Amino acid sequence: MTARSSRDKLDTISNDPWRAIVTGSGKNKTKATSVKPTKPGRVPRRIKAQPVDMDVKTQPLQKRSRQTYEAILAAAGALLEEVGIEQLSTNLVCKRAKLSPPALYRYFPNKYALLRELGARLMQRQDEEVFDWMENGGLRAGDVEEIRQSILVVQDRVNAITMKEPGGRWIMRALRAVPTLHEVRIASRELVAARMSEALARIFPKASPHKLLVAARLATEVGYAAGEMAVDEPEHAEELIDELAWMFALYFERFRT
Repeated sequence: MTARSSRDKLDTISNDPWRAIVTGSGKNKTKATSVKPTKPGRVPRRIKAQPVDMDVKTQPLQKRSRQTYEAILAAAGALLEEVGIEQLSTNLVCKRAKLSPPALYRYFPNKYALLRELGARLMQRQDEEVFDWMENGGLRAGDVEEIRQSILVVQDRVNAITMKEPGGRWIMRALRAVPTLHEVRIASRELVAARMSEALARIFPKASPHKLLVAARLATEVGYAAGEMAVDEPEHAEELIDELAWMFALYFERFRT
């Protein structure tokens, strides 16, 4: 099997339990395990495959290489909106970006490395918006209604970032649905939760730091879930975010006592 055909085969791994089970192993690597269908009542036999490399192979340094790198990511994001996660392939990205396969493989070994980079970028943009909100007193609003209004503002901004990003809603789906990408979303959650718990500790100095961290982690996770629902169901986005804001405002209020 050639290197190119191996990559193409890797790009077609799906979440279908009869085709592949993907489990985490090692830093930015995942072992993909093929599952062979068997007769009803029998447990399918798992056949070990090659590890999936999730790292960007080369960081672009020159202007031309940076342009190529960005063109690859832009093409991948646009294609996600058109074909979804399962049908996305490095061959499609090459055609859309008008690049040869070697030009793409210089940076990304497979489509999962592409999705990981898209996910990391989206999470960073969302996180920076939340950090800016906190640094400007977003959590220091007075009563429950003021806190609710403040949370509405930041959640709307975060959702706008997702919608503006090419393939943004599909990137969010991939981060939750594809096991190889879970670490990207989890790393973002832990970073935001740590900063949020520090901000809450300044507002509620008598509260247990441990409880504040637990509350921040839970709030961040719920915020991600609500954001996904809002971009997937734009017709219900306003009421979803309003309910989320009420939940957070009332939840944080308990720390005043």
